[in-house]
Amino acid sequence: MRLENRSTVTEFIFLGFAKTSQLEIILFVVILLLFLLILTGNFAIIVITRIDPRLHTPMYFFLSSLSFSETCYTLVVIPNMLANFFIERKAISFIGCAVQLYCFIALANNNCFLLVAMGYDRYVAICNPLRYVVIMNRRVCNQLTLIFFLVSLLLSVLPTTVLFTLTFCGSNQIDHFFCGGPAVLKLSCNDTRLVEAALFMYSFLAIAASLIFIFVSYVFIVSTILRIPSAEGRQKAFSTCASHLTVVILHFGCASFTYLQPQRSQSTDQDKLISLSYLVVTPLLNPLVYSIRNKDVRNAFKKALSNKGCSQRK
Repeated sequence: MRLENRSTVTEFIFLGFAKTSQLEIILFVVILLLFLLILTGNFAIIVITRIDPRLHTPMYFFLSSLSFSETCYTLVVIPNMLANFFIERKAISFIGCAVQLYCFIALANNNCFLLVAMGYDRYVAICNPLRYVVIMNRRVCNQLTLIFFLVSLLLSVLPTTVLFTLTFCGSNQIDHFFCGGPAVLKLSCNDTRLVEAALFMYSFLAIAASLIFIFVSYVFIVSTILRIPSAEGRQKAFSTCASHLTVVILHFGCASFTYLQPQRSQSTDQDKLISLSYLVVTPLLNPLVYSIRNKDVRNAFKKALSNKGCSQRK
């Protein structure tokens, strides 16, 4: 199908993954199982941090906010991708494509900002423990979460607007499973080198800015911990940061691998696999990390399960 200019573009067609029907079935089953695990793990984190009074602290408030944000992040792409396995004509409207990309970028930014908030929370808890309750009160946590969300929405306007005001001509087939920026950019008949560089710089700054704030927080955290006289005290202080630090490494490591490499150096199939891994890895591993490495969360789950067992026996 040939499209003369952007004004005639009413929809895009996803080519997706499939080469054969057997591969489609395998991919559908695997992605569906991972998606269900993501929903279950993040929903469990949200519920357990709400029902257990011991987890009514700023750190777990931000953790539950991160779980909710990452759940929404996967909902933007995966349900539509799963449905497309059973649809011969995998179409999305021009506006729908722009909205999907906008929400995807906004929620990705929001996840980064929430990790920054969690880093700041650990900084205050360790470096200024006597004023922790005053500084990180519930109102401040709510305000930080709201501000980060609004900033994420505003920051996502620019790349989405730049991309979807380009002229599209030729094929309207997106060789991907969702409206990712590079995949859509390939369909433009403009000279996209400047836009490609701008999108790369946007991704770099979004990741780098968040990492810098977290890095500075941990510089102060580590210097404070090293001044603690007892080895037990140092170990206890480090343990309160272990889960967050693990999630930061996983999240930003995957994000950097996905977005901070030249698009022209990747094959289309490689790009799809990288994007899919980023979509499922961090939302899946985050609740697992906090469930396995965090003693408070483990105890809260054990308590909830034991209470459920007792109620069933009664």
